[in-house]
Amino acid sequence: MDISSVVGVVIAFVTIFVGVVMKGVPITNLFVPAALLIIIGGTVATVIIAFPMKELKRIPKIFKILFTETKLPSNAAIIAMFTEWADLARREGLLALESKAVEIEDPFLKNGLSLAIDGQNADYIRDVLTEEVEAMEDRHASGAAIFTQAGTYAPTLGVLGAVVGLIAALADMSDIDALGHAISAAFVATLLGIFTGYVLWHPFANKMKRKSSVEVKQKRMIIEGILSVLEGEAPKVIQQKLASYLPMEERKQILGGGSEGGDLG
Repeated sequence: MDISSVVGVVIAFVTIFVGVVMKGVPITNLFVPAALLIIIGGTVATVIIAFPMKELKRIPKIFKILFTETKLPSNAAIIAMFTEWADLARREGLLALESKAVEIEDPFLKNGLSLAIDGQNADYIRDVLTEEVEAMEDRHASGAAIFTQAGTYAPTLGVLGAVVGLIAALADMSDIDALGHAISAAFVATLLGIFTGYVLWHPFANKMKRKSSVEVKQKRMIIEGILSVLEGEAPKVIQQKLASYLPMEERKQILGGGSEGGDLG
């Protein structure tokens, strides 16, 4: 479970409800069926209009990505793995890595190493793996775009809901008490639109982009590792090359600790 996503959503709802209570507004006043219909229904409609059904079918999977921790190997383990492979390949040849390829569970890494063992040239391997990374980026970008779309239009739909509510309220001004209640209900749509747009949908889009960025960066590091092993580079050189993908503090820890670390294969 992605704790930050869960905690963030919980804090968001608690904050809005506690804030409403502190302002002296009954919680029940927030549950206006017409406002909920306009915001939720309208947001769903804009998303359906904006995206093909093939992408919309991925929404449940996208939510799963948002609320589950991405299981990526540690960068230290990846670097240690490639330095070990480089040493083995220099001593016994690339075919010695066949036993390692069998043990790998990650399809991307397994495919890349298999291509290297099969004797494919570096340019071909880079092209194949880069295409795979770019395809993954496109999938992630479409998922983030769905939430961006929802976040863009939800606040505007909130204004639309408020206008509709004011039209209904001002249609009959004979009862002042009823008029005040109707105007209050009209602005619930604005509240819901702003809340869902800027507290949920836009942050969800940003979370998707950040998770995608981390995964893409690691896969590009894996590509460089595979090509470096293929080209017979020294383990120390590979370690330094791959460490360049990491933040300075993590880089210092890895380079300072030599080639020690976990092994994926």
